[in-house]
Amino acid sequence: MAPDPVLFRAYDIRGTYGQTLFDRDAYAIGRAAALMLRENGGRCMAVGRDGRLSSPALEAALVQGLRHGGVEVLRIGLGPTPMLYFAEASMPQADGGIQVTGSHNPRDDNGFKIVMGGAALYGAQIARLGALAAVVGEGLIEACATDHAIDIGDAYADRLLEAFAGLGEVERERLAAMRIGWDAGNGAAGPVLEALAAHLPGEHHLIYTTVDGHFPHHHPDPSLPENLTDLTALVAAKRLDFGVAFDGDGDRIVVVDGQGRAIMGDQLLAMLAQDLLIDRPGALILGDVKSSQAAFDAIEAAGGRVAMGAAGHSLIKSTMKQDGALLAGETTGHIFYADRFYGFDDALYAALRFMAALARRGGSVADWFDTLPRSLSTPELRFAVEGARKLAVVAEVAARLAAEGARVNTVDGLRVMRDGGWWLLRASNTQEMLTARAESATPEGLAALVAELDAQLALSGVLRS
Repeated sequence: MAPDPVLFRAYDIRGTYGQTLFDRDAYAIGRAAALMLRENGGRCMAVGRDGRLSSPALEAALVQGLRHGGVEVLRIGLGPTPMLYFAEASMPQADGGIQVTGSHNPRDDNGFKIVMGGAALYGAQIARLGALAAVVGEGLIEACATDHAIDIGDAYADRLLEAFAGLGEVERERLAAMRIGWDAGNGAAGPVLEALAAHLPGEHHLIYTTVDGHFPHHHPDPSLPENLTDLTALVAAKRLDFGVAFDGDGDRIVVVDGQGRAIMGDQLLAMLAQDLLIDRPGALILGDVKSSQAAFDAIEAAGGRVAMGAAGHSLIKSTMKQDGALLAGETTGHIFYADRFYGFDDALYAALRFMAALARRGGSVADWFDTLPRSLSTPELRFAVEGARKLAVVAEVAARLAAEGARVNTVDGLRVMRDGGWWLLRASNTQEMLTARAESATPEGLAALVAELDAQLALSGVLRS
């Protein structure tokens, strides 16, 4: 039976285990990935997995599919997705990599993130892999390559610690004085974080580092305020300098300052860019289309050049490489360093670069955060719209805006620029809905932007619930 086409999304492959995603699908995906790798001259694939309950079974089926497709497999085992990216980037024998992961999704979900030749698969490449999986899964076994278990945990941790390279005596004294809380959310980053903390300067308080696919304490998505409650309480109770939270597979980060305020992805990008621009003046910094204009303004004020890209980790990585950006980030908390690193999203590395930046700057995270330009914005607004209709609605709104001569950025959906701010409307690549956001300097301006957005959608028969 062919895999359900719904599995093959814009950025990755994802479904609900036992409902839309089965072990047989992992086998077929392995066969298809092996074929694509071999087409490009590759012969070896690194494979890792997160801590979800279904991940071991899916990993085993995936590895079997890869081997039956004639591809050697290097099994790096349980770990965060960035550790898999590191394996693919640093081991000469690895021509690609696949991580079995459900990321920050509900606990019964799972899927695959794939990289070949240093580039993430997305869009048409994932569609082709899905088409191949539908026909090669039951094909003849061409060969039966070998698989080997390897341990790269120490090498990965050592590479992360290079984030502190070049710091002077004063900065290292500041690092040693830091008191930090960490919440791994019972996700795959926990064991690496434990090993890393033993070598980090300063005082560290870790919670929820035991990998548990039930996620007993909170859902592993730090972009939602309710999932930061325990970390915020830890920072307050122990009077820590700041806290750091990761998602289920360790590629998203949120920082909580000493006052308990969450620093989201675009704000964190601006702060990290300020530090990077000290050494790399004029560097190009890439944010996603959902990012705050205030964040872009802060980067430009620090001497950086800014660019806006389509949302989605795979698309950001591709745009970053194409345009030569040294740093990129998304509102969701994905942070990508090409400066002294590989250009992939790694929350652990971003956390260490944040520590290094704070050590160079001095003072508190809260004081630093207060220097950023302030604006008012909505949370992500969601409108349930099924199937092709969501794309049609965006097209209808675009036509009306074009008729009035509005200033619109169309890199990913519609980012509509007004004198009082901006609003965004885009079709979700992962769910049957439209998503929107608005930002303004004043409450009145924000209300006007949201009213305009609602009015445009109402003209297309879409109402906000």
